[in-house]
Amino acid sequence: MTSPTDRPLLSGARGVLAGLAGTAAMTLSQTVEQRLSGRSGSTTPADGVATATGIAPKDEAARNRLNVVAHWAYGTGWGLARTLLDLAGERGPLATAAHLAAVLGAEQALTPALGLGKPTPAYGATATLTDLGHHLVYAVAAGTVYDALSGDRAAGWTRAA
Repeated sequence: MTSPTDRPLLSGARGVLAGLAGTAAMTLSQTVEQRLSGRSGSTTPADGVATATGIAPKDEAARNRLNVVAHWAYGTGWGLARTLLDLAGERGPLATAAHLAAVLGAEQALTPALGLGKPTPAYGATATLTDLGHHLVYAVAAGTVYDALSGDRAAGWTRAA
């Protein structure tokens, strides 16, 4: 049995693992979609880090490495949003929907704020639905893993105790 002071730490660990799982699922989703559509991968994660820090990668290989690390760090870190939802008493589908809204909303705000592009809807319905689909994959995978690690029998279809 955990004490109330242990709960945030354990919830945080679950959030990191859930974010990692969500990022893995989204990466797979993007890889499959890009192969089917012929669309090239995005460098927005690396470009965002370069813009925010003022440090540009030296060459294309460094940019690609930074892109991979930034993508995984960003997605894994967003798993902590599940921790905050859990600590506020939410799990299951409502928490997954809130997590999706937070992650997608942050992307739509940060991309233009950093001068990296317009909000996705400006690029048309196909881009919007593709982006929404990938983020939905992330949120569902992260939520399923978070709730499973929390011991919820029905993948978290109840509020946290």
